[in-house]
Amino acid sequence: MQKEKVQDIIFDLVQSSIEENDVELVDVEFIKEGVSWYLRVYIDKDDGVDLEVCQKISKIVSDILDKKDPIVQPYFLEVSSPGVGRVLKREKDFKKFFGHSVVVKTYTLYEGKKEHRGKLGVVDSSGMELIEDGDKKLNIPQDIIALVKLDWEE
Repeated sequence: MQKEKVQDIIFDLVQSSIEENDVELVDVEFIKEGVSWYLRVYIDKDDGVDLEVCQKISKIVSDILDKKDPIVQPYFLEVSSPGVGRVLKREKDFKKFFGHSVVVKTYTLYEGKKEHRGKLGVVDSSGMELIEDGDKKLNIPQDIIALVKLDWEE
């Protein structure tokens, strides 16, 4: 199984079971740090995520992975909240956080810099609208966007 696909496979495997518990599956990462592999499952809930919720979802995910066994190598499972710097990846994320402050990092310089801050505007397949400094609209092409995350530093 290719590393690039593991997170997508896990996401699909566990999403419905997590959401049946009124918890949103935000993201899944499968990364190697040092000599160890980590499967990180990020969850959110309208009234917040606490240790009890993380433990409950960890048990659900662990049971599913024990049955399906989609990962060959040993790994550590971690379940947590995405935190205040939540990364936005999916269409539902962009809809949910429309108008919120975000940080957009680009692969290449755009308008003279690789990091932009502003309010999240319309997002579509061509790119993202970012409203900077009150009303200046910046349309960042999709193919140069490396990362979009909530900005809680304002």
